[in-house]
Amino acid sequence: MSETAHSGVQAAPLLEVKNAMVFYENALALNDLSLRVGRGEIVGVIGPNSAGKSTLMSMVSGLIVERARQERRRGGERISVYGQVIFEGEDLTSAKPRARVACGIVLCRERHPIFPESDVAENLRIAGFTRTRAEARRAAERTFSMFPALVPLRRRKAGFLSGGEQQMLAVGMALVAAPRLLLLDEPLLGLSPHIQAQLLNAIAALRTELGLTIVVAEQFARPVLPLIDRGYVIENGNMTLHDTGAALMANPEVRAAYFGM
Repeated sequence: MSETAHSGVQAAPLLEVKNAMVFYENALALNDLSLRVGRGEIVGVIGPNSAGKSTLMSMVSGLIVERARQERRRGGERISVYGQVIFEGEDLTSAKPRARVACGIVLCRERHPIFPESDVAENLRIAGFTRTRAEARRAAERTFSMFPALVPLRRRKAGFLSGGEQQMLAVGMALVAAPRLLLLDEPLLGLSPHIQAQLLNAIAALRTELGLTIVVAEQFARPVLPLIDRGYVIENGNMTLHDTGAALMANPEVRAAYFGM
């Protein structure tokens, strides 16, 4: 299925990654990979562990470019990055992560760093440092509305939260940063099916209630595919398949590889 077959990307996409290639020393992490994300879409990036999903998310957010820049300052060349990241028609390929956040690209990473010695409410306030106090407060209250399990934990230190509660807090911290494009890297990793369901419901609400555009990178395809509009399957840094979420769910190769069927 071609990308232009989906109505959400017939117009100029919100995000476009063109011919991304990333090398870690002599290891190829991404190989000439391209994708498009339309406004208001939920797009999945599906693949096994070490497929290149996190590298792709780091390229879009600018983290990998910053790491390569730091390497060069130290005289090393262990990380090489090629390709383009276009957001709203603007080339952000060389932009620093902070500049991308200012544009609205916010990454919530696997095991996203929280501030364990600060309580839940303080973590949300810290995440809103670029916003006005009123904006940060409204965003924090939206987080508590979306994740009611965090309400009685407002004053609990984040280091004492369960893994699922910490993941909810991490997503909430990303929301306080006012994303227009939210990147979720392995959000379901290590969570119970019950917490996974809560998180997936919240992700769907982010699109319907806030109109966010979301990219979810996940190796657990079964719970994610019903949520996404389109999905890209990557293996060993290569794009192997692209289709709608429904078509990927019905694909026997995808079911065999990711559903054990």
